[in-house]
Amino acid sequence: FFQPLLVRRLYIFKTFVMVKFLKTNKVVVLLTGRHAGHKAVIVKNFDDGTQARQYGHALVAGIATYPRKVIKKHSDKKQQKRSKVKAFIKVVNYTHMMPTRYNLEVDLKSTVNADSLENATKKEATLKEVKKLFEERFKTGKNRWFFTKLRF
Repeated sequence: FFQPLLVRRLYIFKTFVMVKFLKTNKVVVLLTGRHAGHKAVIVKNFDDGTQARQYGHALVAGIATYPRKVIKKHSDKKQQKRSKVKAFIKVVNYTHMMPTRYNLEVDLKSTVNADSLENATKKEATLKEVKKLFEERFKTGKNRWFFTKLRF
Protein backbone atom coordinates (compact mmCIF):
# COMPACT_ATOMS: atom_id res chain seq x y z
CA PHE A 1 0.00 0.00 0.00
CA PHE A 2 1.69 3.24 -1.24
CA GLN A 3 1.13 6.51 0.61
CA PRO A 4 2.41 9.74 -0.90
CA LEU A 5 4.77 11.72 1.27
CA LEU A 6 3.38 14.94 2.60
CA VAL A 7 5.44 17.79 1.31
CA ARG A 8 5.27 21.15 2.91
CA ARG A 9 4.44 23.76 0.25
CA LEU A 10 5.23 27.41 0.45
CA TYR A 11 2.72 29.68 -1.24
CA ILE A 12 3.90 33.12 -2.19
CA PHE A 13 1.24 35.66 -2.87
CA LYS A 14 2.23 38.47 -5.16
CA THR A 15 0.29 41.66 -5.58
CA PHE A 16 -0.07 42.74 -9.16
CA VAL A 17 -0.34 46.37 -10.10
CA MET A 18 -2.24 47.05 -13.31
CA VAL A 19 -0.19 49.00 -15.80
CA LYS A 20 -1.96 52.07 -17.11
CA PHE A 21 -1.55 51.81 -20.87
CA LEU A 22 -4.56 53.86 -21.97
CA LYS A 23 -2.78 57.18 -22.04
CA THR A 24 -3.12 60.44 -23.92
CA ASN A 25 -2.43 60.21 -27.69
CA LYS A 26 -3.03 56.43 -27.78
CA VAL A 27 -4.99 55.34 -30.85
CA VAL A 28 -8.01 53.16 -30.05
CA VAL A 29 -10.71 51.47 -32.10
CA LEU A 30 -14.26 52.02 -30.87
CA LEU A 31 -16.29 48.84 -30.53
CA THR A 32 -19.88 49.99 -29.98
CA GLY A 33 -22.26 52.72 -31.00
CA ARG A 34 -22.53 54.81 -34.11
CA HIS A 35 -18.74 55.05 -34.47
CA ALA A 36 -18.05 51.32 -34.02
CA GLY A 37 -14.99 50.29 -36.02
CA HIS A 38 -13.73 53.86 -36.26
CA LYS A 39 -10.34 54.97 -34.98
CA ALA A 40 -10.00 57.61 -32.29
CA VAL A 41 -7.32 59.20 -30.12
CA ILE A 42 -7.49 59.47 -26.36
CA VAL A 43 -7.42 63.14 -25.40
CA LYS A 44 -7.94 62.75 -21.64
CA ASN A 45 -8.41 59.62 -19.60
CA PHE A 46 -10.31 59.17 -16.34
CA ASP A 47 -9.07 55.85 -14.88
CA ASP A 48 -10.96 56.12 -11.60
CA GLY A 49 -14.07 57.72 -13.06
CA THR A 50 -15.78 60.95 -12.06
CA GLN A 51 -18.80 61.88 -9.99
CA ALA A 52 -21.09 61.68 -13.02
CA ARG A 53 -19.50 58.56 -14.57
CA GLN A 54 -18.23 56.21 -11.89
CA TYR A 55 -16.26 53.93 -14.19
CA GLY A 56 -13.07 54.19 -16.21
CA HIS A 57 -13.64 56.27 -19.32
CA ALA A 58 -11.85 58.58 -21.74
CA LEU A 59 -12.54 61.65 -23.80
CA VAL A 60 -11.70 60.74 -27.38
CA ALA A 61 -11.51 62.55 -30.71
CA GLY A 62 -11.82 60.40 -33.81
CA ILE A 63 -12.58 60.19 -37.49
CA ALA A 64 -16.23 59.90 -38.50
CA THR A 65 -15.56 60.03 -42.26
CA TYR A 66 -12.21 58.90 -43.58
CA PRO A 67 -10.40 60.61 -46.47
CA ARG A 68 -10.88 58.83 -49.79
CA LYS A 69 -8.31 57.54 -52.24
CA VAL A 70 -6.54 60.20 -54.31
CA ILE A 71 -4.71 59.52 -57.58
CA LYS A 72 -2.50 61.73 -59.77
CA LYS A 73 -4.97 62.22 -62.58
CA HIS A 74 -7.56 63.80 -60.25
CA SER A 75 -7.82 67.58 -60.53
CA ASP A 76 -6.66 69.70 -57.59
CA LYS A 77 -10.25 70.47 -56.69
CA LYS A 78 -11.14 66.77 -56.60
CA GLN A 79 -8.02 65.97 -54.55
CA GLN A 80 -8.96 68.63 -52.01
CA LYS A 81 -12.50 67.29 -51.76
CA ARG A 82 -11.40 63.66 -51.38
CA SER A 83 -8.88 64.44 -48.64
CA LYS A 84 -11.45 65.91 -46.26
CA VAL A 85 -11.92 64.41 -42.81
CA LYS A 86 -14.99 64.54 -40.59
CA ALA A 87 -14.24 64.36 -36.87
CA PHE A 88 -16.16 63.45 -33.74
CA ILE A 89 -15.66 64.00 -30.00
CA LYS A 90 -17.07 61.60 -27.48
CA VAL A 91 -16.73 60.26 -23.92
CA VAL A 92 -16.31 56.47 -24.10
CA ASN A 93 -16.24 53.71 -21.49
CA TYR A 94 -12.95 51.74 -21.43
CA THR A 95 -14.83 48.51 -22.15
CA HIS A 96 -16.06 49.95 -25.45
CA MET A 97 -12.63 50.65 -26.92
CA MET A 98 -9.77 48.48 -28.09
CA PRO A 99 -6.27 49.95 -27.75
CA THR A 100 -3.78 49.68 -30.59
CA ARG A 101 -0.01 49.89 -30.59
CA TYR A 102 -0.10 53.26 -32.34
CA ASN A 103 0.17 56.79 -30.98
CA LEU A 104 -0.86 60.00 -32.72
CA GLU A 105 1.32 62.98 -31.87
CA VAL A 106 -1.25 65.75 -32.35
CA ASP A 107 -1.83 68.36 -29.66
CA LEU A 108 -5.56 67.94 -29.08
CA LYS A 109 -5.41 68.62 -25.35
CA SER A 110 -5.44 72.40 -25.84
CA THR A 111 -8.50 72.32 -28.12
CA VAL A 112 -10.62 69.44 -26.76
CA ASN A 113 -11.75 69.31 -23.13
CA ALA A 114 -14.75 68.12 -21.15
CA ASP A 115 -16.29 71.62 -21.25
CA SER A 116 -16.44 71.54 -25.05
CA LEU A 117 -19.16 68.86 -24.89
CA GLU A 118 -21.49 70.94 -22.70
CA ASN A 119 -23.37 72.85 -25.38
CA ALA A 120 -23.78 72.60 -29.15
CA THR A 121 -21.97 75.81 -30.13
CA LYS A 122 -18.83 74.93 -28.16
CA LYS A 123 -18.87 71.42 -29.58
CA GLU A 124 -19.20 72.67 -33.18
CA ALA A 125 -16.27 75.06 -32.75
CA THR A 126 -14.14 72.31 -31.21
CA LEU A 127 -15.06 69.87 -33.99
CA LYS A 128 -13.93 72.39 -36.62
CA GLU A 129 -10.56 72.78 -34.89
CA VAL A 130 -10.12 69.00 -34.55
CA LYS A 131 -11.03 68.55 -38.21
CA LYS A 132 -8.40 71.15 -39.17
CA LEU A 133 -5.72 69.44 -37.05
CA PHE A 134 -6.55 66.00 -38.49
CA GLU A 135 -6.49 67.30 -42.07
CA GLU A 136 -3.11 68.98 -41.51
CA ARG A 137 -1.73 65.75 -40.11
CA PHE A 138 -3.15 63.76 -43.04
CA LYS A 139 -1.56 66.11 -45.59
CA THR A 140 1.89 65.67 -44.02
CA GLY A 141 1.65 61.94 -44.79
CA LYS A 142 2.46 60.83 -41.25
CA ASN A 143 0.35 58.30 -39.32
CA ARG A 144 -1.02 56.84 -42.54
CA TRP A 145 -2.58 53.88 -40.68
CA PHE A 146 -4.74 56.19 -38.57
CA PHE A 147 -6.31 57.75 -41.65
CA THR A 148 -7.19 54.48 -43.40
CA LYS A 149 -10.55 52.85 -42.90
CA LEU A 150 -10.60 49.47 -41.16
CA ARG A 151 -11.52 46.74 -43.60
CA PHE A 152 -13.71 44.10 -41.99
